[in-house]
Amino acid sequence: MTTNSEGGRRGSVFSLNVRQIVIAGILGGIAIFLGATRLGFIPVPNLAGNATIIHVPVILGGALEGPVVGTIVGGIFGIFSFIQAEVPFFRDPLVSILPRLFIGVVAWAVFVGLRRWSIDLASAVAGILGSLTNTVGVLGMAVLLGYLPLAAVVPIVPQAIVEAIIAAVVTVVVVRGVMLFRSGRTTAPEEKSDEERRY
Repeated sequence: MTTNSEGGRRGSVFSLNVRQIVIAGILGGIAIFLGATRLGFIPVPNLAGNATIIHVPVILGGALEGPVVGTIVGGIFGIFSFIQAEVPFFRDPLVSILPRLFIGVVAWAVFVGLRRWSIDLASAVAGILGSLTNTVGVLGMAVLLGYLPLAAVVPIVPQAIVEAIIAAVVTVVVVRGVMLFRSGRTTAPEEKSDEERRY
């Protein structure tokens, strides 16, 4: 992750290399797969009847690979949501695409800010706030643009809480797995590359 390359490469957090492009494509593909197959919708006893984890790849992209990858994956997620829209307000890109661009950025900022204390804490909070960025952003734009009355948002609060908890758990598990994998490669020949990815 380029955010770790503070030694002489400040500002590179906003650069993009081939590996990150590939990862962004993979995570974007996972988000599309979860949505297209409905595997990203988990039945839960709430008002909506299910919770979604489709935005979790965006959170992971931001936390693990930086704000640029997070923005790209969020854009892929948003465009897919726009194309597949069944609810009228999702046919407006200001609702379906724009808020999704900030999910990974928020996740990255939170993760970078908290990881010095605990990777698990950073992952959990990144998952929660990344998920809430999605929910608040989409519903907020829908209300601001007149697609929904503010009162219609209240029943969705329990679902937003469930989704945030699920996102936190999944993010902790995946990030911990990635950290273990990367730490096992610190003795590989590509020392410089691995050094840049260390936390």
